Amino acid sequence: MNRPKPDDFFKDWKEREALAEAMIPMIGKLNRERNVAVYIYGRPLVNRSVIDIMKAHRFVRQVEANELSEFESYPILETISRLNIGPAHIDLGQLAVKYMKEANGLDMEAFVANELQHFVGSSHKPLPKAQDVVLYGFGRIGRLVTRLLVEKAGSGDVLRLRAIVVRKGKGAGDLVKRASLLRRDSIHGSFKGTIRVDEETDTLVCNGNEIKVIYANSPAEVDYTRHGIHDAIVVDNTGAWRDAEGLNQHLQCPGAGKVILTAPGKGDIKNIVYGINNGDIEAGDNILSAASCTTNAIVPVLKALLDKYGIEHGHVETVHAYTNDQNLIDNYHKGERRGRSAALNMVLTETGAAKAVAKALPALKGKLTGNAIRVPVPNVSMAILNLRLGADTTAAELNEYMRDVALHSPLQQQIDFTNSPEVVSTDFVGSRHACVFDSKATIVEGNNAVLYCWYDNEFGYSCQVVRCLEDMAGVSYDVYPQPE
Repeated sequence: MNRPKPDDFFKDWKEREALAEAMIPMIGKLNRERNVAVYIYGRPLVNRSVIDIMKAHRFVRQVEANELSEFESYPILETISRLNIGPAHIDLGQLAVKYMKEANGLDMEAFVANELQHFVGSSHKPLPKAQDVVLYGFGRIGRLVTRLLVEKAGSGDVLRLRAIVVRKGKGAGDLVKRASLLRRDSIHGSFKGTIRVDEETDTLVCNGNEIKVIYANSPAEVDYTRHGIHDAIVVDNTGAWRDAEGLNQHLQCPGAGKVILTAPGKGDIKNIVYGINNGDIEAGDNILSAASCTTNAIVPVLKALLDKYGIEHGHVETVHAYTNDQNLIDNYHKGERRGRSAALNMVLTETGAAKAVAKALPALKGKLTGNAIRVPVPNVSMAILNLRLGADTTAAELNEYMRDVALHSPLQQQIDFTNSPEVVSTDFVGSRHACVFDSKATIVEGNNAVLYCWYDNEFGYSCQVVRCLEDMAGVSYDVYPQPE
């Protein structure tokens, strides 16, 4: 089903704009009252603006080469809102495109009801009861995870961010300063909502979510039960402890149940790249690592290529944004080269991401080398994969395969796809994927391939952390379409 090119583009835009505007209250009501999240090709529509919704449609038109628009998706969303659907994640874009391709004259309402019959009347709950979550540390990742957890609170019966643990800052106004850092971010923009600061009770109220700020110098000082918190999953984003012994300190705190680390874990700690080896998470696991941003970026692409072509060996070069670990100006640093000004230099450094791949993909153990260059940008990095594949291919064939993986495979949340010849790093700020495959940069010669993958090393990684957190908590949604 392809709509003809409009005679009047302005009129067409205004009509589609009105439909997108009318979609917002339906999307919000589904999420608020039924815990139903609506997406378009993996892009969330909850709490999105009219333009965001229209851009999500445009993305599908570009990468699927079809004419999906609000004219097609609006009536389907209307039908969904009338069905008695239980908690679920529904990809409106995938459903609309399937109707465009396969309906064969079938009534739209009958088609949608048939496709979603499993969801109608469902009493399935993602969790038996809400799961308490605590953030230990409130830096770059901690504040972004906060934004995500508040955004995903929905009806309030899944993950509930109950507390943040930090050291007391020097000087007055600690809580106000921390609220301000959450409210305004130089890279990711303003917080979507309102934040109320209650200094009498050391509480932040973010879009109605009451979050206790607990001041402590170590886990030994914390008793979560004093704040009504029980069996909490503690997200340690300080990086202060990366082995089981250090992280076990959290489990000694009354009210703590499990720990997830937002850095590569050492020793026998499971390093989880969501979408790849999260099936290894067992109910008895009480300490897990969400690996590193770079490991999360490269492993999904490597897995896709391993499945299709095989990989003999390769090298991963990471062009990485500078981080808080580096110096703003030249000064002493215990690490090699990292003492030089991050804002003025490209800094060659090591990365453990290539070796860490083997923890998620054992088949690649010993087959990858890696290095990193820190560059003067504050966010968004790139991984360059120089690989010898197990079979010959072409750039066109490999790109088409990766496009299909990004749009239609179980790795849809991990791999995004761009075919634009004009994109640069800032275009990927706020990406919710582990990486974005840049098809225009692909180089293939026989079985030698050089591939370029962008990733928001802050926000995209934080999304992967939250996915691991949900899995660790046992969150389980009905999903459309079902993973193959």
